[in-house]
Amino acid sequence: MSIFNQKSKFKVKTETRTIKQVVQKKPAPTTTAAAATTTPTTSTTPSSSARASPAVQARSRIASGSSSASTPHASPKPNGPSSTHLQPPIPSYSGYSSTSTSLAKKRSRASLPSSSARKSRSPAATASPSFGGSDSEDDSDSWQDAFNDLRKRRKRAHEAGRDDPNRRVRHPKVWKGDREGESEILPIVHAVEVANLKDKCQAVMGLAKDEVAVRLRYPGSNYREKYELVSGKDKIDAPVDIMKVVKHVATTYLTEQEAEPFLDQNSGIYRRLERSKNKKDGQGFRAALKDYSEQLLALQRKGVIPKNLESRRGIPQELVSFVLDQVYDRTVAPQVELLSKYENGTDYVYGELLHPFCSDIFDRTKLTSQQVFVDLGSGVGNVVLQAALEIGCESWGCEFQENAANLAQAQKKEFAARCKLWGLASGKVHLERGDFTTNEKILEALKRADVVLVNNQAFTAGLNDRLVNMFLDLKLGCKIVSLKTFVHDNKIAENDVASSILDVQHLTYPGDYVSWTNAGGTFCISTRK
Repeated sequence: MSIFNQKSKFKVKTETRTIKQVVQKKPAPTTTAAAATTTPTTSTTPSSSARASPAVQARSRIASGSSSASTPHASPKPNGPSSTHLQPPIPSYSGYSSTSTSLAKKRSRASLPSSSARKSRSPAATASPSFGGSDSEDDSDSWQDAFNDLRKRRKRAHEAGRDDPNRRVRHPKVWKGDREGESEILPIVHAVEVANLKDKCQAVMGLAKDEVAVRLRYPGSNYREKYELVSGKDKIDAPVDIMKVVKHVATTYLTEQEAEPFLDQNSGIYRRLERSKNKKDGQGFRAALKDYSEQLLALQRKGVIPKNLESRRGIPQELVSFVLDQVYDRTVAPQVELLSKYENGTDYVYGELLHPFCSDIFDRTKLTSQQVFVDLGSGVGNVVLQAALEIGCESWGCEFQENAANLAQAQKKEFAARCKLWGLASGKVHLERGDFTTNEKILEALKRADVVLVNNQAFTAGLNDRLVNMFLDLKLGCKIVSLKTFVHDNKIAENDVASSILDVQHLTYPGDYVSWTNAGGTFCISTRK
């Protein structure tokens, strides 16, 4: 609890009376200051980007469904090794309840309720630019700052991936603007299938029910996604989602000159979308969206998109997070309750590593597009897909839990279609089912692996010992990322092998890196020696 919400134990009457008088005279500034002090992670962006993504809300529901306020939601106890993302009760270093949530946590936090005081947004959501929350068209300082921030994002987007010269981000079948791709149909899950007027959603921006249907163009294909301009609890907020797509197209796929019609601070398409949303001008929003589609189509027909992608050697993390959130929102979030089923009395609980943590892992292990990544206990496949898209490497995962494995396959299918829609190439994805200690394909992949992720927080000593024996087959220099070390101070016969083959680096991660708590924690990177 924040110290501002507690009653003081000291009777300092003079100071107390003075504070009350200040609050009465200037209620707005005082409230703002208190909010800023007690909730430092709260966004100051307008309503168009403040709402938590369905991915974050879904992760929140998983956590909030726990039978105990201090224990995350458990999943069915397996007969074989548990998922990388199966978590036990939070260890003593955590000062927060395990039900603290943040979906991505954003992606990972499909655990906490959207009404939670800790409500947070997905990495993609936090990356969304804000152009001021008022309806005014004046170019205020806040608007100028936001616009400059968007420019900086565009610059960062074009600098991403410069350290991996072998990375190729252009999808081999990206649409080149010719006739060949004009009748293409991609097997995506349309936004309208999970957020529509028939499913507890309301039309927004003053639109009538027969005016909410729109279609959104993406840079990699001539196929367009179907939306309804609606919003609802735990649903995709269509206007926000659409605006993020426009932002990513302009900042990542276009040169500064090509992006000008989209990003001009006075008359740019993004500015018009933002202004229309703030003013609840549905017709203005539709008109701006139509202009976006026409201008992007003209650029596609000129071959601009394939040409620009060809010169890139990396994908901005903000775009990676957003694409993965789109996949999650359309496949896992609508069925997230499947991950919260469990047997009473089990120590196994479900949790996810969030996008920032995964990116940190990739950076620390220096994972490249020419290498192999393996996630032992991959849950719904989030980290496997992120490695494939962000790094472009060959990416493997294995999951024992049936529901999680089913959702992982749904994500893999949607992921492949979304990458084509965005025109982005990923590394090859392999998602296996079953016991990773006996799965032959996984055992073969481990022999070639450069980075192995295993969340062994909830694993028994016996399973950790079996993993150490598996690590004997790893090539020298392979990095093993784990939540708990395999080498302990009180060495016994069973773990002598670990101390002889592994060099261990003990590290800490900050808050908002995992789905089961807002607090930081510890992890290890072990190197096969």
